[in-house]
Amino acid sequence: MTRDSCTLCGLPTPEPPVTGGDDVDGAFCCRGCMEVARTLEDPAAMDDAGAADSLDTGADTTDVDGEAAFLSVSGMHCATCEAFVEAQATDTEGVRAASASYPTETLKVTYDPETVDREAVRAAVDGLGYSATERDGDAAADDDESEVGRLLVGGFFGMMTMLWYVLFLYPAYLDVPSAAQLLDLGGLAGSYLLANVWLMATVVLAYTGYPLFRGAYVSLRAGHPNMDLLVGIAAGAAYVFSTATILTGGREVYFDVAIVVVLAVTVGDYYEGRVKRAAAGRLADLTEERVDDATRRRADGATETVAIEELQAGDEVVVGTGERIPVDGVVTSGSATVDESLVTGESTPVGATPGDDAVGGAVVTDGRLVVAVGDDAASTLDRVVRVLWDVQSARPGVQRLVDRVAAVFVPLVVVLAGVAGGWHLLAGGAAANEALLVGLSVLVVSCPCALGLATPLAVARGVQEALDGGVVVTDVSAFEAAPAVDTVVFDKTGTLTTGEMRVRDVVGDDGVLARAAAVEQYADHPVAAAITDDATPAGDIDDFERVPGRGVAGSLAVRPDGAAAAADAPRVVAGNRALFDDRGWRVPEAYAERAGDARANGNVPVFVGWDGEARGVVVAGDRPRDEWTDVVSTLDADGRDVVVVTGDDPEAAARFRDHDAIAAVFAGVPPEGKTEAVRSLRADGDTVAMVGDGVNDAPALAAADLGVALDHAALAADAADAVVTTEDLGAVPRVFALTDATNGRIRQNLAWAFCYNAIAVPLAVAGVLNPLFAAGAMTVSSLLVVGNSTRSLLDDGVAGP
Repeated sequence: MTRDSCTLCGLPTPEPPVTGGDDVDGAFCCRGCMEVARTLEDPAAMDDAGAADSLDTGADTTDVDGEAAFLSVSGMHCATCEAFVEAQATDTEGVRAASASYPTETLKVTYDPETVDREAVRAAVDGLGYSATERDGDAAADDDESEVGRLLVGGFFGMMTMLWYVLFLYPAYLDVPSAAQLLDLGGLAGSYLLANVWLMATVVLAYTGYPLFRGAYVSLRAGHPNMDLLVGIAAGAAYVFSTATILTGGREVYFDVAIVVVLAVTVGDYYEGRVKRAAAGRLADLTEERVDDATRRRADGATETVAIEELQAGDEVVVGTGERIPVDGVVTSGSATVDESLVTGESTPVGATPGDDAVGGAVVTDGRLVVAVGDDAASTLDRVVRVLWDVQSARPGVQRLVDRVAAVFVPLVVVLAGVAGGWHLLAGGAAANEALLVGLSVLVVSCPCALGLATPLAVARGVQEALDGGVVVTDVSAFEAAPAVDTVVFDKTGTLTTGEMRVRDVVGDDGVLARAAAVEQYADHPVAAAITDDATPAGDIDDFERVPGRGVAGSLAVRPDGAAAAADAPRVVAGNRALFDDRGWRVPEAYAERAGDARANGNVPVFVGWDGEARGVVVAGDRPRDEWTDVVSTLDADGRDVVVVTGDDPEAAARFRDHDAIAAVFAGVPPEGKTEAVRSLRADGDTVAMVGDGVNDAPALAAADLGVALDHAALAADAADAVVTTEDLGAVPRVFALTDATNGRIRQNLAWAFCYNAIAVPLAVAGVLNPLFAAGAMTVSSLLVVGNSTRSLLDDGVAGP
């Protein structure tokens, strides 16, 4: 049984706990966590391992007391939305803390369940265009459909409006001879036309532009002016001015300006929204694996099905073949082979016998176990889910450039427009109407369409080219984070290695592998699959026997050619040393030494024997990927430190520790330890990328500045910022190359947008541009950004490896 928590990862520690003596303070659940903590506390240790910088354990993991709820909040699209949603939640009585993340559309709320319930928390956030629901994929799908609908409606009425402008209004504004004009704006028909234009523009602004005006209102409520505010003021001013012009008998209206502004920004937001929703991590795949019920054994020996929440420390639960262990605990009776890969990520199955720890979330592949529930009646799988939720609902550490600029740019432009209009009215002797047009021109020409499109369109191009190269970028923050990465952390199993068990070596008499395949063909675990994939069984088996956690046995009944085996066909046994010892079978010293060497290298030895003696050893294990050395060397050559973290024993990671391009290797580290290692590196000021593949890697992927997943586990992919969809590990350096190129393209776009404003705004202030030409200049600026964004990234001379 366990009593205390690991100093590094928080898992329960054994009795006695693992300690590092005078070298490192604290008590640990395993030697891996202890070694990580020693290195993190001692900069010299990291230097000795070859790392450039020390690590620090300064990450703040303090939790607020209360019950946590995780909500999907659709409609968030900037840092201002985060602040507003958080404020709405914390203003609710009983809510103690709230943390929103607009890239993942997630809100974590910590509340007092005795004061407020979860539904009240959700209702407090729901509204003003934000839709709060329990975490699932429906909200994102509904949000996507809503945006498409807004674009379709806005595009239709916008085109209709612009058609009237081209046919009737622009000729009149450009002083085309009246004989060449199709309609006299001064007559009844002109009034009818303007009324239609007003109606269609109203639909575009009220329906398509609703999220923009909502965002502007929210920014005022939250006290954080953003680009939505400037867009809303520009489009709204053009609309109000034009409406007032119609009501006072005027004919020069600028509804086209309002429509162009709204549609241009909405299209940009749609591109960004598509990428953002792809980045939102969905935990459905993992939470489906969590156990809701358990089979509890009563005092009279009978069993009953109860909810997990009803389990208490010391209760005994029964777990059969194919079932998932509901909670952490200790095996009290029975024996079985257990697959812990969902939780630990390691491919080797383990045997479970009385006295062994049972990991909640692991699957019993054969056999039957009785498990005594641990002190906290929790599952390791549940802990993985909780850590991932915590990380994904946290506020992003880096704000986008346009959000930072908006705080200064937006109020500056508004003030400038007012000052310019007032100056022309008072000092220049202009009429009130002309002064208003000057102010409107300033607002329109500075409307940040180019600035708003600079990032999402460049990102869209980067996403497309990455996809062509076998990389799916799921979070736009990757384009900001990747170029700054100076430390890359790799998980070993399934990332630097294939993660698939294969026969690595066969030692012994002729026919050892074929006979092993004969008995293993009826077993159900990764090592058996590796053996049967590599050899043709020596025949069919009669009297098959499974010994959970130890091996299998059987007599050859039918040879491969279909003939019956001899009556005295020997009984074949395949399994671990304990199986042979139990039967009193002899194991030659040479085979025992080979098995010991295999285990030391992280492989799994299987003894195969007949006639009372082990006749050979089959060694299975996963192998390093062919390209792993080139990958780590490329990253090292780029000036990035490479760190390897694995749950395997140190011997299994020896080949990686010996490579010159790898700064450090942490072995025997549980999933929570991987996450803490990443957080500690970040706390020391490093920008950290995590590369992994398993479900257990998901929290570490989400905790890193940049998470790169190999597409083996759905949750790992959901937690990552980029997903490699091929089996080529060489795509990892390509992630950095493409994101660096895209980041450069974004900066080009932003530079042009700022230069445009530096030239156009003074011209508008001087009264040189009227609103129509201002809208034209704004459109040309946006088109230049679009054109630059759609160029191939290879034009910048950056090609992935």
